[in-house]
Amino acid sequence: MSTLGEQLLHRIRDAHKRRTLTWWERIYLPAIAQGLWITSMHFWRNLFLHIAHRLGLFRDQPASVTIQYPDQRRITSPRLRTRHRLTKREDGTPRCVACMMCETVCPARCIYIVAGEHPDPNVEKVPKSFDIDLGKCVYCGYCVEACPEDAIRMDTQRHDIAAYSRDGMWLDIKELLNPGTRQFNEPPEKFVQLTPSEFRQLPQTPPPPPPGTGR
Repeated sequence: MSTLGEQLLHRIRDAHKRRTLTWWERIYLPAIAQGLWITSMHFWRNLFLHIAHRLGLFRDQPASVTIQYPDQRRITSPRLRTRHRLTKREDGTPRCVACMMCETVCPARCIYIVAGEHPDPNVEKVPKSFDIDLGKCVYCGYCVEACPEDAIRMDTQRHDIAAYSRDGMWLDIKELLNPGTRQFNEPPEKFVQLTPSEFRQLPQTPPPPPPGTGR
């Protein structure tokens, strides 16, 4: 009876053995013709559908497998870590109690919080300002895991973190409470401080486009 080592050795030797090609496979012409046929089929199909889309026809059939970003968004897993946001209470104020746990646990030191008093005696504190520098963020998700109030999440499904400058990568408390309200060319307000009454007056977040559809 062969040992386990001998069986493993035979399996390794068999895996390295290459199958002998037939004469039809060695001339390569059928494989070249097959490749040209597949490429041509994709080319003419995509060309026809692109022209048809321009004329308003066959809109329900995609013209190619390429995601037409930003008009179309890729369908991603819900657990994917995307841009941060702050959750709100029913009165519009952030759920954050400024405990500084996310700022403390952050390995990149990219979270900056200024605490303030909340008018509700049942709430200990409230962040007057909450800023994140995405230029330093490593998207580790430690801030989400450490938060005891479920006040910060990374589920916005927004991947547009590119900017023309480092300041454009800055997220202030207005943008964190309502992701997508700030325009791309609009500079952020660093360390802007708000009162609980000003939180309720912030513009609401526009609904994000569903994945795979236009904006």
